[in-house]
Formats: sequence, C-alpha cells, structure tokens
Amino acid sequence: MPADSSEQDLGRRLADLDGRLRGLGSVLVAFSGGADSAFLLAAAARSLGTDAVVAATARSPSLPIAERRAAAAFASQLGVRHVTPETYELDREGYRANAGDRCAFCKSELLETLVPLAASLGLAVVATGTNADDARAGFRPGIAAAAARGAVTPLLEAGLTKAQVRAASLRWGLGTWDKPAAACLSSRIAYGVPVSKERLARVERAEVAVRSALATAGTVVQDMRVRDLGALARVEVDRAAVGQVAANPAVAAAVRAAGFDAVEVDPRGFRSGAMNELLPDPARWR
Repeated sequence: MPADSSEQDLGRRLADLDGRLRGLGSVLVAFSGGADSAFLLAAAARSLGTDAVVAATARSPSLPIAERRAAAAFASQLGVRHVTPETYELDREGYRANAGDRCAFCKSELLETLVPLAASLGLAVVATGTNADDARAGFRPGIAAAAARGAVTPLLEAGLTKAQVRAASLRWGLGTWDKPAAACLSSRIAYGVPVSKERLARVERAEVAVRSALATAGTVVQDMRVRDLGALARVEVDRAAVGQVAANPAVAAAVRAAGFDAVEVDPRGFRSGAMNELLPDPARWR
C-alpha cells in the first residue's frame, strides 16, 4: 500500500475515532498504562476535554508497580484525573485456578469494579483499549467478558490496528508510542499452575532482576518475559538477543535469586501469548 494511502487510511480512522468518542459524551478509560490504553486516553482527552475523562488503573498484584507509576505519570501529563480502585480478582476461584479462561475472570472483576465507579463519577461509559488486531487474535476470552459487562471499544470500532495506534501516538508525541507490550503478570504463569500473590511477586522480582542483569551487561532488548512453568522459569527475550542472553550466567542467577529453582532461555525468543501454545484446545475457552 502506498505511503499516502496508508496515511489517508490512518487519518480516516482517527476522524472516525474522534466522532465515536464525542458521541460518548464522557468516559472512564480502563488504563493499564500500555500503548493502546494510553493512546485511547489521549484521544478521549482531545475529543471530550479533560473534564469529561477519567483514567482508572486497577491496584492489583497482577500489575507491576513500575507500570502503575508510569500510568500515573502519563495521566498527569495529560491533565486527566487518575483513580486507582482496588480489584480482587484473586478472590475469584476461576482466576486462581488459571485455566484457559482466566482472563475472563480478570476482566469480569475489572468491569464490575469500573462500571459502578463510572456511574458514581457521572461518566457515561467505560472504555477499554482493545484494538482491531486484538479482535482478530485467536484466543482472547477477556474481550467477550468485558463486552458482556458494558465496556465499549472505540479503537476496535474505528478499526485501528496496533501499528496504527503506535503511528498515531508518535504523531501526537506520546512517549508510549514504542512502549513494549506489557500484559499482566498473571499471563506469565502457565495455565494449570495456580495464580497466587506469591507467584505474581516472584515473577515481578525475576523480571526486574533480569532487566538489571541485561542492563549491566549492555544487552538491549525490547521485549522480555519470565514465564512461570511451575518447577521451571523460562526467559523469553527478542529473538536476536537469545544467544547473548543464554550465554550470560548473571541472567539465570538473577532468576534463581528471585525464587525459582530452574531456569532456561527460550531459543524461540519472545512471543506474545506464548502460554496459549501450552493449551491442548484453545478454542474450548473462546
């Protein structure tokens, strides 16, 4: 597709997004701090004005502390009110059990917290940062759970892809335009391995320690995950950096110091949704 055609398409979709947001009147944005929800928050502030927009970042053991801090800073830069309601997904048996539908329990808890919060703040709807690529992905049980509880998805409805979100974020000068994907900490735990505060904290410690070890070694990676497979921790990094990371003993030492007994570096490199590969029948959970 020619560059001008691509630019025109993005322009049309941004205009569509603006119209959809204006039509909402006011909105509570479910704001994780990632590139998609950050862009949605910025777009809502542009379309509706900061007085009609509130950002909500859930306080939960599944969201790294660093992400919460970054979310607060971003909302402050936009001049948008930022609230941090606590969510209790760990109280839900289905979430703790960590079967293939774990995300449905997480999104149910989130929306059942945010919908009444939006009402109490006088805001019309709750919006999530789901984009057009998310809807085409083969396995996203959380999307249906959020929709069933009244969430709207302006980016998806405007047909904005992840690449377009990043391009528009760069155009608008948003620092999140190239932010790596940062799914919740529970996504690091293999299906079938129970989710607990202790496991979530261990994964967070391990990822912080690995990033520190990589920085000390001068190894630059964009995406990195420590996957909790039960008895084993599997480190995923950008494929181009796999050999360098695997040869660095400080990486395995950092993961062990965080509380894991065994460590390996995945030779296939980072893959979004890698835990889904371990499901025997992903379609069962859609």
